[in-house]
Amino acid sequence: MYGDGMHIRDWLYVEDHCRAIDMVLHKGLPGEVYNIGGNNEYPNIELVSIIRRLLKDEYLVKVPDVRFVEDRKGHDRRYAIDSSKLRHELGWKPEVTFKDGIRRTVGWYMEHKDYINIV
Repeated sequence: MYGDGMHIRDWLYVEDHCRAIDMVLHKGLPGEVYNIGGNNEYPNIELVSIIRRLLKDEYLVKVPDVRFVEDRKGHDRRYAIDSSKLRHELGWKPEVTFKDGIRRTVGWYMEHKDYINIV
């Protein structure tokens, strides 16, 4: 975990992201910019806690302790996405809640362990 783990990111389930890209391709205006975001801002340390809890409780995985490392130089504390244009002009919105999306993501990796080497 970089630094104190309080770097904030906006999380969005991958299939919702793909649906947004598809919508922009088919309904967006040429030359316009549409930001894609989930309005799910969490500090990295909280996201790691959620994933660790899922692995322990639902998959009975013995999860190693979080290891903190020195933060990168110039590391942004927060990435904020304003997806209001995409939502209002094209009518897009996420279909999968953050909670369900993170559960599906962890589940996918647990079913495809060849993509990771920690479990």
